[in-house]
Amino acid sequence: MQSEIQTLARFTMRKPFFTTIPVILTLFFVTAIGFPIYAQHEADHHDTTHIQAGLDSAGAPHAAETEKFSANEVIIEHVLDDHQWHFAEHLVLPLPIIVYSAERGLAVFSSSHFYDDHHHEIEYNGYKLEGRNIVLTATGEKVLDLSITKNVAMLFLTAVVLLYVLFTVARSYKRNPKKAPKGLQSFIEPVILFVRDEIVKPNLGHHTDKYLPYILTLFFFILFGNLLGLLPGSANLTGNIAITLSLAVLTFLITNFSGNAAYWKHIFWTPGVPLLLRIIILPVEIIGLFTKPFALTIRLFVAITAGHIVLLSLICMTFIFHSYIVGIGASVMVLFISLIEILVAAIQAYVFALFTSLYIGMATAEDEHH
Repeated sequence: MQSEIQTLARFTMRKPFFTTIPVILTLFFVTAIGFPIYAQHEADHHDTTHIQAGLDSAGAPHAAETEKFSANEVIIEHVLDDHQWHFAEHLVLPLPIIVYSAERGLAVFSSSHFYDDHHHEIEYNGYKLEGRNIVLTATGEKVLDLSITKNVAMLFLTAVVLLYVLFTVARSYKRNPKKAPKGLQSFIEPVILFVRDEIVKPNLGHHTDKYLPYILTLFFFILFGNLLGLLPGSANLTGNIAITLSLAVLTFLITNFSGNAAYWKHIFWTPGVPLLLRIIILPVEIIGLFTKPFALTIRLFVAITAGHIVLLSLICMTFIFHSYIVGIGASVMVLFISLIEILVAAIQAYVFALFTSLYIGMATAEDEHH
């Protein structure tokens, strides 16, 4: 442990690294996100100029209303899930569409078939997009959508990165069990020890070894998902309520299946209180079973989604006000908020792991009443 702390201390004393890298990453974020928005804005402005002159983008006569830059579309496109991965203007990654309907059976094709050369939505093989849903063209009926969407692809990417990092650290530890950690191991190992000693052990006691793998998996999955979600062009994985709900449901199931007799006794027949109060407390305790996973779901979802919306809103201000001064001011704000978002990414992983440990610890604690 002494060598681990010394190694980590030497790493954190490299001030140029910790003062320069965040600034470079943030400037990269602003440039990579802002340039596609700028390109889209310029394309819309070009079309608008022709339309106002009574011509379309090809110079032909055309009558239409003026199109303006829409910050809402830019933000919603990033926050919500989609059947394609849009990185920048004219840089789109098609994703597999997998749908099933009783009428047409199973169908597998690329999402690129739903768009023409001008990126307008079209019908393909009896299917079409209606909003963000796939429906049958003939009846408008929704189909069973099992497609690899942007968030699903991001989920796979996060899992691959997570497995690569942790298996690399495990191999390093097996090769050099008695040596001071180096490289990636020197960064990950203190985090593992922190989760074990400061989060899991105080809440689970002698049950630590049993539940530590699950809580470590939760912590690193949320941490990696949060950090990867801050990269330019990435998907809003942990800001998707389906993802946070799935994690919360897993915690809910593990907590209640691990509950001992004392845990259920406190819920259905709270000891040490009068009979009348037991009747009042019972519905409160039952509701509390479901408010815990609900709180886990909403806390992570809101914190991550709100951060993404704020960052994109500040970047979009430049193109809304058409001002370089606003752009400079917004870039400075994005710099500081991006640094805060990195901190929030770690805090949300810590909070989710902490409350999971607390809930499981409450369910497995021994009865103190006699």
